[in-house]
Order: sequence, then C-alpha cells, then structure tokens
Amino acid sequence: MKRLGVLVAMLVLITGCSGANEPLERTMDLRAKLLAGTGCTFRTTVTADYGDRIHSFSMECQGDGDGQITFTVTDPDPIRDISGRVSDQGGALTFDDQAVAFPMLADGQIAPVCAPWIFLKTLRSGYVTSCGMTEEMIRVAIDDSYQEDALHLEIWLDAEGLPVRSEILYKGQRILSLDIEEFQIL
Repeated sequence: MKRLGVLVAMLVLITGCSGANEPLERTMDLRAKLLAGTGCTFRTTVTADYGDRIHSFSMECQGDGDGQITFTVTDPDPIRDISGRVSDQGGALTFDDQAVAFPMLADGQIAPVCAPWIFLKTLRSGYVTSCGMTEEMIRVAIDDSYQEDALHLEIWLDAEGLPVRSEILYKGQRILSLDIEEFQIL
C-alpha cells in the first residue's frame, strides 16, 4: 500500500510539473524537430549594426541535417545571386563579377553572411539561458557556447513555435539581427 501511495504521489508531481514552463518545452520541441529532421529552409533579412552605419541584405537559406547552411543573396541588386555555404569547417562564397565587402564583427570573428549559420547552429545546440512569453511570442535567450566571449542570441518564436526573429549580441551589444520568414523543417 505504501508503494502505491509513493507511485501516486510521484505521478501527481510529474503531471503537475508538465506544462509548468511551456516556453521551454516548445523551444525544446523545436530543437528536437530540427535535430530529427533532414534540414530546414527559410528566408531572412540580415542587418549588420556597426554602430555608425547599418548594412542589410536578404537571403534564401537551406540548412542540412548536420547544421551546414547554403544561401543565395536575393537583395539588394548589386550583390544579388551571390551564394555560399557555411559550416563548422568554414565557408565559401561564389559570385560572378560581384563581391561582398562587409567589415567583420565581434572583434574580427564574424562575417555578416554567417548570421543564418550562427542562428541555426545555436538554435540546434546552444545553451538555453532563459525562456519566456512576450504577448503572443516565445522569447528564447541562447548562448552559442560556454566560453567567456560567447555570442548571445535572442530568438522569438511565433504561436506555431517557429522562429520569426533573432538578434545576435557580442559583449552585450547587438551586432546582427535576422527577420525570418517561411521557416520550414524538412
């Protein structure tokens, strides 16, 4: 009889705790789907903030199951159709008679075209520091590593639990932001 009482108490505690942190559960559900899937696709407008000037460009992105991103720049016209790939091993750009010359960010560590890869990599495997609701969206704070100079990402998920915006911060200052559209898990 004592065992039955303990089991019932444990069951009540376990079921009573589920849903206690819905934003975290939905974030972990998204991460599990990304890790189980073969990849994802999305469109994004990336804004690089240099303090004294801002540069924006739009891209179509596809992430594979290993976290590599391939992309094609869609706007503005002068750099349209530049494509590339970024992974843990590095990256490459391809273009015909065009060049991208954005200055590096985060003390020379990050090129703005890497923003979608940083976003996806951190969403898939970063250290979640907090989750909460802001009106109709979930706001997730994630660090890309445990290092002292980690990039900190703020990611907003819509009512369906899909990302719609992200900001990448370095040493407390926003350096990159992504407006994300049509995010689909493959």
